[in-house]
This record gives sequence, C-alpha cells and structure tokens, in this order.
Amino acid sequence: MCQNCLVKTIHHAQHHFGWDNSLSPVLHVASGSQLEFHCLDAANGWFNAGSTAADIPTLPFDKLNPVSGPVYVEGAQPGDALKVTLESFRPSGFGWTANIPGFGLLADQFSDPALTLWQYDRQGLTPCAFGRYGRVPLKPFAGTLGVAPAAAGHHSVVPPRRVGGNLDIRDLAAGCTLWLPVEVEGALFSIGDTHAAQGDGEVCGTAIESAMDVVVKLEVVKDMPLKTPRFATPGPVTQHLDRHGYSAFTGIGPDLMTAARDAVSYTIDSLCREQGMSAEEAYMLCSVCGDLRISEIVDRPNWVVSFYFPNSVFN
Repeated sequence: MCQNCLVKTIHHAQHHFGWDNSLSPVLHVASGSQLEFHCLDAANGWFNAGSTAADIPTLPFDKLNPVSGPVYVEGAQPGDALKVTLESFRPSGFGWTANIPGFGLLADQFSDPALTLWQYDRQGLTPCAFGRYGRVPLKPFAGTLGVAPAAAGHHSVVPPRRVGGNLDIRDLAAGCTLWLPVEVEGALFSIGDTHAAQGDGEVCGTAIESAMDVVVKLEVVKDMPLKTPRFATPGPVTQHLDRHGYSAFTGIGPDLMTAARDAVSYTIDSLCREQGMSAEEAYMLCSVCGDLRISEIVDRPNWVVSFYFPNSVFN
C-alpha cells in the first residue's frame, strides 16, 4: 500500500481511443496512489468559442471520447476490484452541448445539427447562463472511467461495459467512490469525457462537455468479485437542482424506451410553448439538467417513466 504518495500527473497527450488490454501503460503506480488526470473533452478539443453548428458534420468520429491513461496499478489481478476515489475536479470554464444527427434518445426527431457553447465560472461554479432563458446549475463529474476488458482487441469507448467505461453517471462527482471489476493484470485504468453538468439520461447524447483536471486515488481491493461497477456517494445527489422543485412529465406504456421518449418529448413541447425556445434548444437543455426516472415498473402491462425538469433553471 502506498502511504502519502506524491500526486503523479497524466497529461493531455497521454490518452487513447477505445479499450484495449494490449495498450502500454503510461504509468505504473502502487495501490493507494493519488493521480491527477488532465482530461480532454469528448470532442478532443474540436470546438472552441468561435464554433458553430456547421462544425458538427466534420467532427472526426474516430477521435471522439479520448480517455487519459491507461495506468497499471500494482497488485491488481482478475477477480479483484479497483477502488476509485474521485477527490477533486478542476474545470476549464469552457464547454459545449450538441445535437449530433443520428445520436440521442430522439435522434429520429432531431436530424439537424445544433450547438450550444458555454462559458462558466471555473472557480465558483455558479449556475451557467443558457442564452436568454435561464441558468443551469453545475456539478462537474467524469462521464467515462473504467479498466481494460479481458477480451482481446480494440473495443469502442461509446457503450458502457461491466468494467466501466462510458457510464455517464452524473453522481460520479467529487467525493464519490467507484468500484470497478478487474479483468486484467494491473487493471489498466483510464478516465475522460468530463462534464460540467448533465441530467440523468443525457438525452440528446451530450452534456456540458468540458475539459478538466481530475484527482483520483486508486486502490486495489483483493478478492472482490463484482459483476458490474458499484459506487457510493458522500451525501445527497441533487441539492444543486432541488431548490425550486421540479416540473415533471410522464410517459406511460408497455415499453420503457417508448415511455422515456414520450416523457422527454412532452417536456420539450412544454419548454417551447412556455419559454419560447426552439425545439433544438429545449432538447439540449433537457440533456444538461433534466432527469429521467422510472417511477413504476410493477403494474403490468404499463410502466411509468417521468422526466423531472428543475424549476431552478428559470428562477
């Protein structure tokens, strides 16, 4: 066990695309080490303050979702767990949200590219302005973090896996602890896809995508045969959104995915009607701050999915 280890840094240039257990580690560390990862945003720096929606079709899709690493953790073996303590986030202050054609929960309804750029307070993390409409509360977290799978070859970073990856769990924020099942020697941990804010569901496919530096502590837990990742939060998870309550819209029917789509669609309709924003703006806003929840899954044949939109955005 590493006691009082100095924080080591994994720089922006030390990143990769996808999961592959044959990748050479950028660093070997003892269990208990603290590391600072410099994480690129999900578009690998493609967007800047002068970008427009016209820049979306030329996105280099083979270079999206870079993750920093991998890091070899000494003593980690298949059947163990890697305990990841998320200690702090240092955001960049710039972010973007996009509707990328063909991607997102309502991709069939939103075929045109759209882009929102964000400039936010990187120190105080005060709610960030969304055009003339309101302000979005911020909660930095890492969207993608995981270890290498045992299966040989290159594996896309887009779908989440039992070893972690693109989980997009909004509550993997500072103070949270995540346990990942280890499948290969050394675990080979990587992290990236940092977000300044996101709703549960990330319904348009993107959050407030934002580069940031993340400090984590990596520890090996022996003989902890997890089936899938688990995590623990240090306290309540929606205090940044709760202050003024929610407006919630429901989808009801025998298919959870259809119900989820309906709930989000009804929310977008309401935002367009009551706030005067475009459908694309409403869709992206839902993605960065609204939460999809399964409200009922036992009263067959119909299930209830609710979409919670925080009133604090407009207060």
